[in-house]
Amino acid sequence: MRALIVEDEPKVASALAEALESERFEVIVEHCGTDASNRLQSETFDVILLDLTLPGCDGLQLVSALRARHVDTPVLILTARDTVRDRVLGLDRGADDYLVKPFALEEVLARTRALVRRGGAPETLPLQTVGDLVFDRVNRQVTRSGEDVDLTVREFDLLGYLIQHHGRIVSRDALARDVWNESTRTTSLNNVIDVHIARLRRKLDVNHSSELIHTVRGVGFIVGEREHGRVAANE
Repeated sequence: MRALIVEDEPKVASALAEALESERFEVIVEHCGTDASNRLQSETFDVILLDLTLPGCDGLQLVSALRARHVDTPVLILTARDTVRDRVLGLDRGADDYLVKPFALEEVLARTRALVRRGGAPETLPLQTVGDLVFDRVNRQVTRSGEDVDLTVREFDLLGYLIQHHGRIVSRDALARDVWNESTRTTSLNNVIDVHIARLRRKLDVNHSSELIHTVRGVGFIVGEREHGRVAANE
């Protein structure tokens, strides 16, 4: 599980990171809202712990921007803003939970575990459809318009991961980590990922009136049918 901590107080950020690492989270820390926003354009997390008063992008702006992009990663706000109005505003902007400083680390961990359980990873169904494509995980078969599509093992796993996140942008970092099982993404691995995406497109989209695999420039890839010029997103 990956957690992003966005907190400009180094001591608080360090304590949170240590606590989450004890729960076997991979923890990334950003001290600036703008840096966190840039990271979230290309990386995925299982939970975000977010301060509100930040240099650069404010925490409320950050969570609002996430929800506007249909990113549904659970967000726990950790802040000194303690009025009812502040709590309501944070939750209305898209946060899932709100905890006022000073807080007990045990409570932060408990709330984080609860958010991860509720949010979780996208459900992995044995049989999924995207338009006229049918993806059968059990029998490891793929058809489009009723015709079999012959995929290699890696292509099948790659397509399965994209379909599992149907309607959501999947970054190259996520593919490197979860499909190729590489902790760091290198230039050579980027090329390998791009080659596999190109092969999938040739096998799935050529000779069909609609494309299902799309590139979001500078961000990653998304599987879905086009609706009025954009890819339909899960909401």
